[in-house]
Amino acid sequence: MRWPLLILVVIALGLSACSMLPEAPPSTETPGSDRYEQEKDSGPPPSEEVDIKKIPQPEPIEEEPSRYGNHSPYVVFGKTYHVLPSAEGYVAEGIASWYGSKFHGHRTSSGETYDMYQFTAAHRSLPLPTFARVTNLDNNKSIIVRINDRGPFHEDREIDLSWAAAKALEINDKGTGRVRVETIAGNKGTLANPTNKNISAIGVHAAAESPPPPAELYLQVGAFREAHSAQGLQSKLLQSLSHPVSIRPYDRQGERLYRLWVGPFTSENSRTRTKEELINMGYPNTVNATP
Repeated sequence: MRWPLLILVVIALGLSACSMLPEAPPSTETPGSDRYEQEKDSGPPPSEEVDIKKIPQPEPIEEEPSRYGNHSPYVVFGKTYHVLPSAEGYVAEGIASWYGSKFHGHRTSSGETYDMYQFTAAHRSLPLPTFARVTNLDNNKSIIVRINDRGPFHEDREIDLSWAAAKALEINDKGTGRVRVETIAGNKGTLANPTNKNISAIGVHAAAESPPPPAELYLQVGAFREAHSAQGLQSKLLQSLSHPVSIRPYDRQGERLYRLWVGPFTSENSRTRTKEELINMGYPNTVNATP
C-alpha cells in the first residue's frame, strides 16, 4: 500500500492552508483537513466486504477541472511535481498500489470524499478528475477508474487504486501489481488516440521507475510521419538507453506526426549527458523538449 496525499495534505495544511490549493474564494471546508483514527491501512473487515461485480464502473463524462488538487507545481516531501495540462493520450505502465479503510470517508485532494467501495484512484500528474482504464498486466483484467486524488509518492509506483479497484483487478491481496494506465477521452468512452493505442504504449518504462522531475525534462530525438518509423527507432533506443523512450503523436497543421521523446530526467545535468550521448550515437537533431 502507499502514503496517499490524504496524509500529506494533513501535514501541509497545518503549515499553510492554501499551499496545495489553487487560488479560489475562501471555503468553510478544507480538503484533506480530516484526521485519521486508524494507524495502519487495510481493506474492509470481512463483514463489510461487498460483491465487486455489483459495483458499477464510472461512466466517462466531460467534467470541469476540480477546484482543488490541480495546483501546479506542488511540492511533496521536498520534491516538486507538475500537473499535466491535459490527460489526452497518456499511456504508462508501472506498479499500482491501493489504499482502503484508513482513508475511507476522509477527503481526497480534489475535495471529494474517499469511498473505498468505488472505482477511483490517485495519480501524481494527471488532471483531476480524469477517467482511465487500468489493466492488470499479469491477468489482463481491466476496469475504468475515476482519478480524483493525488499520489502515490513512492518512487516505484505509477497509480494508487481504491480498495474496490484493486480487488477487481485481483491485486489487493499482494498489495501491488503491474498495470497499464490509459486515459479515456471524454464521454465517448474511447481511449484517447485510439488508433495509436499500441505504439504509444510500447517500451514506455514505468513512471514508477522515473518519478516526476522538478521541471518535466525531456529530449526529442525526432518527429516522424510514419508510426512504424518512430516505433523502430524507439525499440533501438530502448536497447541502448537507461531512460524511458515514448512515442507522442500530435497534429501539426492537419498532419499527424509521431514525436520520439526520451525522459523524463531528474536533473538538467542528466538530460545534457544523455543529449550528448544521443548526438554521439548519430542523432544530431536531438533537442530539449518540455510538455
